[in-house]
Parts: sequence; structure tokens; C-alpha cells
Amino acid sequence: MTRRLYHDDATTRRFDAVVAAITTWKDQPAIVLDRTAFYPEAGGQLGDRGVLGGATVVDTQETDDGVIVHVITGLAPAVGAQVTGELDWARRRQHMAQHTAQHLLSGALLDRAAAPTSSARLGETALTIDVARDRIPEAELAAAEDLANDLIDDDLVIRAWFPEPDELAALKLRRDPKVDANIRVIAIGDFDYSPCGGTHCARTSQLAAIRIAGAERYKGMTRVTFTAARRARAELFARDAVLRTLATRFSCGPAEVPAAIDKIARDAEAAGTELTALRGRLASLIAASFPGTGPVVAVVPAEAEVLRSVAAKLVTAGRDAILCAPEDAGATVVLFRAQGSTLDCGALWKALAARVGGRGGGRADRAEGRLTAAIPDWTTLIAELSP
Repeated sequence: MTRRLYHDDATTRRFDAVVAAITTWKDQPAIVLDRTAFYPEAGGQLGDRGVLGGATVVDTQETDDGVIVHVITGLAPAVGAQVTGELDWARRRQHMAQHTAQHLLSGALLDRAAAPTSSARLGETALTIDVARDRIPEAELAAAEDLANDLIDDDLVIRAWFPEPDELAALKLRRDPKVDANIRVIAIGDFDYSPCGGTHCARTSQLAAIRIAGAERYKGMTRVTFTAARRARAELFARDAVLRTLATRFSCGPAEVPAAIDKIARDAEAAGTELTALRGRLASLIAASFPGTGPVVAVVPAEAEVLRSVAAKLVTAGRDAILCAPEDAGATVVLFRAQGSTLDCGALWKALAARVGGRGGGRADRAEGRLTAAIPDWTTLIAELSP
């Protein structure tokens, strides 16, 4: 069995080892070593990456029978060769921090929200904890987050060891072990004791901060999304940059951005209401400009919404509306039938589309669409297509 150096010291980032075997993992070449500091994916934590001799380690996994395989690209060393391994330390350090943060936040959620952890996933793009409780109030989530950050500020020592059976039996573990022997425990001060084989920080202060980014119902439970350490800093700095850009754009301080956005939203709503009223007045004036009482076949240079409004007002007045609004390459067409009329708007549109080309459709009483070619004489074209 490969000796797991990360159990002795999770901060080991460079080591020497002997190649024990060359194998494959999902059709990719892989190396088995006699000792390794590379952590294989388990317990929600992703596998380590780095280099082994002249090869690049793109993943580390563990087979069902407990063999650690280092999935590589590049030239594989020979069996029996001594190689030097070096971890992608920035990635490992973040994984250690977010795994420790998960333990701490899981303990805090249990303590403040009575929400025991069912599973966790510490992925490349999201960190989540699924807890066995539905609908956790925001106040309880905030209390759990506050507790976790208080414990970070307390700079608690984090210990990882294999306790003897008597010592293990006396520990108040947050969850039951998944194995029956060689049980490794992670203790965060006296706050949280959990069985775990993963890599962790040495002190809670190395987490910097924990932030709950969201919570949603998931399969009768609650999925809590969080961030911590360097990842949290990167997200915080990115959002701060966005906030400062908005503040500059709105000529206000960062804290005043929400109020500035609210004002823009209110102004936009008021402008939209006024625009709707103006469109209605314009449509009324256009509809009243057509003399007579019969069908209106006309070119109306207006946007589609105004065109519909004109058609609706004509129909209210008992007149069919056969309207066209020219565009740069084609035209918008609106066809409305008045009560008692025999006009088949859907059939007329199909005839228009077949003659000129276009997309749209409708029913006998109403149809609309866009023609893909310019119409030189709308009235003549309608006369030709009308039965």
C-alpha cells in the first residue's frame, strides 16, 4: 500500500518516491508510488495535481481496493525509478482551507440551525453542503456564519490523528465514521470532532473568513453554498471592483450604489408609463387619420407595438386593419379583423409570406409577422392577394 505522506504532514509539497507500478485510470496512463503527498479525490475534496518527474499529474484517484493512482500526461517513468513529486501548492492550499471550512461550517450549522450535514461537494466552481433540514431561516444561517467566523478569529488549533479505540469512543464525533478501522479524526479546537481522511489547515485563522453565498431547497433538504480563504478573497475583490465601477458610473460612493440603482429603476418605470401613454395617444391619432368606414389598408411607419395599438383601435371602430411598417430590409405586418368581417387574417398572411417571403402566422381574426423583402406598393399587393 502507498504510504500517505499527507497524513503525516498536510503541508508537504515536495517529496521523493519510487514508482511501484504503471497502470491506467479510465483509459488514461497512471502511476502508483510507494509513497505520496498527492491526495486522491475523496470526501468531497478533489484530487491533487502537480508534477512527477517529467510527467504532469492531472488528477489523483483511489481505486476500490485502496490503490492511489496518479493520472498523468507526458512520459511515464519506469517501474522502480525514483521520482520527485511536487504538488500544485496553490490548489492544494485552497482545497485544505475549503475542506476545513466545510467542517467548521457544518459544525456551526448543526449548532445554530439544528441542521446536520448529509453530504458536501468541494468542486472547482462551487462549494456546497447539503443539510438534513428543509427551509432554514435566514437568521439561523447568519448565526451559523457568525459562529464559524468567530471560531476563525479565535485561531483554534486543528489536529489530525488516529486515536486509539478507547480515546475514539470518548470523542463526541459530529458524524459516524464510514470505516471500521484506522479511523482518522480531525479536531477543530474543542468545537468539532469529525472522522475524515482529507487534508486540513493547521489553525482556523488560515481560513481568513467563511461566507454563505446562498441556500436553496434540494431534495427535501437545504443546499448551502459557501466560500472561504483565497477563493473568498478573489470573489470579494471581484465584486468590490464591480461595485466601485458602478459607483464611478453613478457618481456616488460604493455604499450609495443600491440607492442609485433604485432611483434609476423608479425613473425607468415612470418613463415606461409615460411612453405607454404617449404610444396610446399616437395610435389614437393615427387611427383617426384614416377617413371612411371600411377596411384600412395602409403603410404606417411606426414600431410594432404602435402598429398593433393602431390596429386594435381600428377594430374597435369596426374596421379591418391591414397595416405594414417598412424596415431596412423588409416590413412588419399586422392584420386585425373587425367584428362581422369576413377577412381571414391567417390566410392573407400565408399568401403574403408565400409571395414575398417571411416569418409569422396567426388565426382568422388576427395575424402578424415580418416580411423579408421591401414592399413597393402595399395597397396594390393586398388587392392582388385578396379574394
